[in-house]
Amino acid sequence: MEAVDGSIVLVGFMGAGKSTGARALAAELASEAVDTDRELERRLGEPIESFFDREGETAFRAREEEVVCELLERRAAPVIALGGGAVQSERVREALAAHTVVHLEIETDDAWRRASNKGRPLARDPVRFEQLHRDRGALYEAVADAVIPPADRDVLRRALPFLRALGGAPPDTRLVWAAAESGAYPVYLGRGLIEAEFFPPLAGRRFVVTDDSVARVQRVDADERIVVMPGEERKTIHSAEHVLRSLAQAGAERGDLVVAVGGGVVGDLAGFCAAVYQRGMRHVQVPTTLVAQVDSAYGGKTGVDLPEGKNYVGAYHQPAAVLCDPAALDTLPEEEEAAGYAEVVKTALIAGGGLWARVRQGGPVGVREIMGCVRTKLAVVAEDEHDGGRRQVLNLGHTVGHAIEAATGFARYRHGEAIGIGLLAALRLSGREALRSEVAELLAARGLPRTFSGATPELVMEVVSRDKKRAGGRVPFVLVEAPGVVTPGHDVDPRELRAAIEEVHGE
Repeated sequence: MEAVDGSIVLVGFMGAGKSTGARALAAELASEAVDTDRELERRLGEPIESFFDREGETAFRAREEEVVCELLERRAAPVIALGGGAVQSERVREALAAHTVVHLEIETDDAWRRASNKGRPLARDPVRFEQLHRDRGALYEAVADAVIPPADRDVLRRALPFLRALGGAPPDTRLVWAAAESGAYPVYLGRGLIEAEFFPPLAGRRFVVTDDSVARVQRVDADERIVVMPGEERKTIHSAEHVLRSLAQAGAERGDLVVAVGGGVVGDLAGFCAAVYQRGMRHVQVPTTLVAQVDSAYGGKTGVDLPEGKNYVGAYHQPAAVLCDPAALDTLPEEEEAAGYAEVVKTALIAGGGLWARVRQGGPVGVREIMGCVRTKLAVVAEDEHDGGRRQVLNLGHTVGHAIEAATGFARYRHGEAIGIGLLAALRLSGREALRSEVAELLAARGLPRTFSGATPELVMEVVSRDKKRAGGRVPFVLVEAPGVVTPGHDVDPRELRAAIEEVHGE
């Protein structure tokens, strides 16, 4: 196991569980943790609250900075828990660069419940507390090498091997811990992961599944390599049989790993085969297209298509890890990267806030935007893994988009191209004309189609009626009230649906 650079330092807002988490990590490492708040109180000779109230915040922060920087600079322990406000110091932030910094996230309401009336001087006024939570969030994000979303803090113990592995990753690689009901896994996001031959600490032989286009430009170390033909039209039961029989003939066992190296088609196909081979084996996603890096590699949806519909055969099977390397996008044809942009727009509409503010400017998609999309999807999946409610918002634009793909034989449009057209139909059904125009301009600027051909509106309507999400004879739609306010489960008048499809139908 690679050693991390410096200490593992936990940062986060009040009540995030830094002290408890530090003790758990230290116990795994057979060592002691240092809590900077406790050390500060020892040196002050009194509780922080009394010193803070008597001397004021400025005096307290000066003493805190002195103690924290000393502890960081001499690497006082393998695990260090920082006070919630310590990162406000520029000197502290500079000192953190020599360590692996883990941000423990917490929702405002949970933080207030845990911190108020607990002797914390800044947890007395709920309005100020909420503002402080927002303000500090950007600082935590700026210094963090790893992010652990709100969860049982025992997750730190499970995440420890993957945190330690960051020491062997390229500079600026970040880890986000993904949590779902059926399992949790690390997502590594960093430029140069593939070239550096980085791989998470997972035992077992590696059976790489890739397509022949990707195999020529991306090499991931493999014990065995299984190559399939590229294209959505190849995401079939027949291709799955080829992969499954290849695994069997190579003697793959349940303790081995399927490693999907490619775009959404390869990821879906390889993940599905991992889900069903010997009733389930682990798989690692290495997404090499923008669609896969911002959407399909995460969340555990795997499957293949039937002529009757997209992803009609599938399983929920969370990956064991995801390695997201933006450098892989450098080898993409321009039209492939453009197709992925539709998923970026979709995710930004769901997220709203800062992600939508950046995406709507129409600039290039970089690490920050990819991370925003990843965080958005992981948060939705953590709330609803199996599409029982909230996760359905991720289908924004997909009901009509999938129907266009199927109606045109999965060969005429790339997935992202069809989803872009589906987004325009969904925004028309939502009655959001100004937003629809804005999205249409974003898609047009990337050279993406805004209308489809090769199938009639009647055929697309028929395929929509067979959508795999239908229940009780109805197909629910995801509609948009505003960026960040996207809701599933809407009934749509067939006449309005037909009008929306006709509008995006070209001659």
